[in-house]
Order: sequence, then structure tokens, then C-alpha cells
Amino acid sequence: MHQHMEGTTANSEANDFPISDVIGALQNILVHSRVIIPDLETPYSTFPNTHQSAIGRGESISAVITERRHQLNAVLQEVSGLEIVMDNMKDLYQQLLKKRAKIIHSMNLHRGLVSALWCFPSEVLSLIFVHCLPETEHLLPSSNSAPILLTRICRRWREVALGTSILWCGVQIVDIGDEDRQQAALSRCYGTWLKRSRDRSLALALKCFKNDATDLRNILKPHTSKILSLHIIIFVNPFNANLLLNDLSALQELTISTSDPLWCTPSIVQSISRLPSTLRRFRVAGPSAFDYDRILSCNPVWAHLTHIEIAICQPNLILQLLQLGPNLSSIAIGLGFYNEVPLTFESFTHTNLQSFRISNASPMRMGNLFPDLFNALTLPNLRVLEARYIRPWPHEELKTFLARSSCPLESLIFGTGVAATDEQREEYIVLIPFLDIVVDHRRGGYFGYRHFEITSWHLRKET
Repeated sequence: MHQHMEGTTANSEANDFPISDVIGALQNILVHSRVIIPDLETPYSTFPNTHQSAIGRGESISAVITERRHQLNAVLQEVSGLEIVMDNMKDLYQQLLKKRAKIIHSMNLHRGLVSALWCFPSEVLSLIFVHCLPETEHLLPSSNSAPILLTRICRRWREVALGTSILWCGVQIVDIGDEDRQQAALSRCYGTWLKRSRDRSLALALKCFKNDATDLRNILKPHTSKILSLHIIIFVNPFNANLLLNDLSALQELTISTSDPLWCTPSIVQSISRLPSTLRRFRVAGPSAFDYDRILSCNPVWAHLTHIEIAICQPNLILQLLQLGPNLSSIAIGLGFYNEVPLTFESFTHTNLQSFRISNASPMRMGNLFPDLFNALTLPNLRVLEARYIRPWPHEELKTFLARSSCPLESLIFGTGVAATDEQREEYIVLIPFLDIVVDHRRGGYFGYRHFEITSWHLRKET
């Protein structure tokens, strides 16, 4: 068998045996082949009297040992020969696998030629590819999901995917390269991805695990003028986020997520104040609360914003933000802990605000301040009002606020920690017919971090 296989391998060009014939011959040989186990018993094999019976018979025992040595050499030669044959069989098996893969690839390619999908214009195929993207704004590059997966199907799909710049506009960049080689590979990967976006605007999420943002800055540098949306997620303290906030001439939305209450250093505040006038949405998710000095230091960024979501130290700073942001249409405020200082609430009217959401992180200390807040505010264009953790609930002040504002309020949301009675809700309906009142029992002191079911309560005034 060994000689037959070696001859087949050595003379494959002269004698091309079909694989099916080889398989048939091997199966026939294996059926009629068996290993005969010899009887190796001798008069000296019996124990325990082996020592006594072997006395004076050294020549006979030496003959047995010599015979066994010849037998072992023969078996070793057979094992070696069979191993060579098995190696040849493995090579032949791998060749068959390659052949199978090529046949399948060719079959799929030609099957695609007669399918309707192959006949689609490239523009239609591009639209289909866009719907193949995972349902997230910031894609994590993976060979097993779109858009990279689309480049591995066939040559035409690769050309269409690489030419569809919108597929490469949103990406999550993870900065975890500890070694130079690893960081270089990550930079090439993200650099190639961002180049494919061409002149399209970018929506980026940066996960920062290292103190130094230089590597991230180098990746972004050729594309900073195209970044419209930027989400910086900080996992390390301290972190020089200000390096990532420079030269963002087209930025419209900025989100900063961190568990570090000390992230907002003077240098970062200065970088925020220099953000372009294109910025419309600013959100900070984390425990750090903006005080009066930080709010003033971030000027003039507030003047251009239409949406703010941050934590602040004192309720009267809400009025400060509304005064600094005349174009605001939506504001979500988390009230953090603050020092006991006298607070003043001057009357203020904001004509553009449509959504007002407020959550109180220290209800035992601030609850008595909300009547003053509602008495000072007038919001004639308000459509959504949401409140959480406000005790006691300033019912009469809210009624006065709604009547004074004469606003087209559509939704009033009572979150956890607001104890408004059924009778009070009915009074709101009297003031504003068709008002939708929602009781939300999901926990969480900050907007955007709520994972519990909502119990909706729809109250309608009969007409």
C-alpha cells in the first residue's frame, strides 16, 4: 500500500489516477487487511518462577530477545510507512477541500448571475446595503457584520460596498492599543474605514481606556472637519479630553459619558467654550455637576444650542441656562448636591423651549425650591414636561405656571418620586384638555439611563 501511494505521488503527471479509483482501492485494501497479533509466550514468560527457570538457559533467552528485536523493527517499519501514507492522505484530503470550496464559490457566483439581485443597478444595491447595517449609530468594525461582511461576498458586492460612502460614516473607535505595533494596526484599520466615508459627515464614538488621547487625535486629525456627531466615553482618570475637542469646525452634537466627577477640568471647559457655532446638542452623562463658574466659562457655546442635557448644582442655574440659551427647544436637567446658599429666582420667559425634563438627585434638600422655580418661569411654547424625585410636589405652583404660560402642553410625565394624586391630575386636565398624563415607574435619577417598564395613564377630557 505504501509503495502504491508513493508511486502515485511521485508519478502524478505520468499516471493521473482518478480520486474515486484511489478511494475504491483503499477501501478494498482496508477491508482485506488486518494486523495479526503474534503469540509471544515462551517458557520463561510464566511468573513468579521466571528467575529460577531461567538459570543456565542464557543462550535460549538471548535468542528470544533477538527474535523480538527483529519483530519490533519490522513493526516500526510498517508504522513509519503507514504514517507516510496517512500524511499523503491528509494532503490529498486538503486538496479535495480546496476543490470543494472553489466549486461552491463558482456555483454561487454563477447562481448569482441569473438572480434578480445580480441584475440590480449599483444604486439599488447600495440602498439595500444601507438597510443591512446594524441598528446602531456607531458601528464596531467586524468581519462578521455589515459593512465589512458585504465586501467579502463577491467582487461586485465589494466594489459597490466600498463605493457607498454612507456605509462608513458611523464608527466606534476603541483606544486600547498598548503596544506600538498594536496601536499602528488599530490606526490603519480606523484610518481605512474613515477614508471610505469620503466627503460624508461622520458620527463617531470614542471609547477611551488610556490617559493619553494623542493616538485618538492622530486617527481623527485628517477628518475633524467632517465630524458632525461626537460621543466621548471616558473610562480612565485623568483624561485629557481637550485634545479631542479641537478643530471640530462642523460639530453639531457632543456627548461626554464618564463616571469621573472631576473630568471637567479648566482646560476642558476652555475647549468646550471654543466649540463652533454649528453645535446644537450638548449632553453630559455622569456624576459631575456644572456650577455657576463652569456654566459661565463655557460661554458662548450655550447661545447656539437647541438641546442641553447636563447635571447642575442648584435649581436657579436652570434660569441661568435658559437665559444664556435663547434658542433652546429642549432641556434635560439632573440636579446634583449643592452647598446651602441663598437662591434667588427672577421671573423669566423663554419663548422657544418645547421640552423641559428635570430630575432631582437630592429630594430631601431641594424639594422646597421647586415652587419658586415654577413661580419664576413662563414657557409659552412648552409641549412636554417631565419631573422626577420632586417632593413635595408643587401642585398649586404648577397649575399657576400652566395657566400663566398658556402653553400647548401635550405630555405631562410623572416619574419616580413624584406623588401627584388622581384629583391633582384631573385638575391639570381641566386646565389643558386632551393632555396626555404618563406615570413612569422606571428608576434612575438621570435621563437616558432608565431600563424599567412604563405604566401609562392616559387621561382625556371629554369634549
